[in-house]
Amino acid sequence: MSQLQSSWEMHQQSVAYLPNTDMETVAASTSLPDPAGEFDKNVPRICGVCGDRATGFHFNAMTCEGCKGFFRRSMKRKAMFTCPFNSDCKITKDNRRHCQACRLKRCVDIGMMKEFILTDEEVQRKREMILKRKEEEALKESLKPKLSEEQQKVIDILLEAHRKTYDPTYADFTKFRPPVRSNPSNRGAARSSSILAQDLSSEDSTDLFGSDAFSTFPESVEPQMFSNLVLSEENDESSSMNIDFSHLSMLPHLADLVSYSIQKVIGFAKMIPGFRNLAAEDQIALLKSSAIEVIMLRSNQSFTLEDMTWTCGSNDFKYRISDVTQAGHSMDLLEPLVKFQVGLKKLNLHEEEHVLLMAICILSPDRPGVQDTSLVESLQDRLSEILQTYIRCRHPPPGSRLLYAKMIQKLADLRSLNEEHSKQYRCLSFQPEHSMQLTPLVLEVFGNEIS
Repeated sequence: MSQLQSSWEMHQQSVAYLPNTDMETVAASTSLPDPAGEFDKNVPRICGVCGDRATGFHFNAMTCEGCKGFFRRSMKRKAMFTCPFNSDCKITKDNRRHCQACRLKRCVDIGMMKEFILTDEEVQRKREMILKRKEEEALKESLKPKLSEEQQKVIDILLEAHRKTYDPTYADFTKFRPPVRSNPSNRGAARSSSILAQDLSSEDSTDLFGSDAFSTFPESVEPQMFSNLVLSEENDESSSMNIDFSHLSMLPHLADLVSYSIQKVIGFAKMIPGFRNLAAEDQIALLKSSAIEVIMLRSNQSFTLEDMTWTCGSNDFKYRISDVTQAGHSMDLLEPLVKFQVGLKKLNLHEEEHVLLMAICILSPDRPGVQDTSLVESLQDRLSEILQTYIRCRHPPPGSRLLYAKMIQKLADLRSLNEEHSKQYRCLSFQPEHSMQLTPLVLEVFGNEIS
């Protein structure tokens, strides 16, 4: 097979799949790609016939649109031109119309070939192939899942809710009772109560989840929780399962942090479409059961895989496993919690997916105490459908592969973490000297775990 025949067959295949190709252009030209990438895209291309700006390879040579059309017409008509001079006219952009004979000779000299010109039958076949391809693409596009306007509106509402209730600067952390690490002698240095704790203490605990409860919490900023801790190998001894309850120096600070985070979870829940339509008792049941899980989800935003820390601004608010053991929790909770955070981080969720997951977590119909399970389930199903559609439409592969199933598994992991947290909280709250360090909101939300 000759080189010419090989080039021609390659060209025939490529033209059939030219995107958005005008058929007259196809008929007029066989435009080949840059051979071996010899031309720099930033360097102006010059027509080999007349020196005008070239538009690409046409009929095997780099030419402008004018010379491309001239060569095609000449070959189609089998034109025979005669030079009125000496057959050595210099062809330029300005005089290229003056001598057709020398212009055509120049076309042939630079390599333009009539074999590359499509016949009328070939043009028709290419037209049919291109139209068929466009129809197939249109059908494929019509079958592709799309977010409806209503679904996009729900996502926008959840994004706004999260941004209103999550402060990535963690500025409010300075209002908590200060973190006191490792040195029991510093226990007296902590303030007896933070600004936040004082605010919460002024509320009647019985009213914290009353019918108007969700309008009583401040709408200010927000960050994370005690699960903003960090894995550190140097803390093996302090992180053992045998927690020393005699000095929990980090408990006041982390209690304020959790209390603050609960407020933000409540603020977020209030803005979930449909949540406020639930009976007050069901809103309360859902929030009490899901609060710690949503806090763990939110804390992933400050989690860093590089050093396995939850970093919330300055080093004072960089939390490690040892910090949480100094607040009364053991590795039975902390080890699976860190694994959960690592796994969730590696999913590389979009912010849209993250907020949908938090909303789905809150609206779980199987939470203890929920009365209208069918309504809660319908709200959750709606969010699940939006999440699945979003993943199909907006999350490119390979990250989208089995992503929805992996996210649902994370909700199952959170249930186990919730159970272990409740168990450890119960042990901590049995001791009056430690339970008195907790805030009224923490006692209200997790208090039902105390027997």
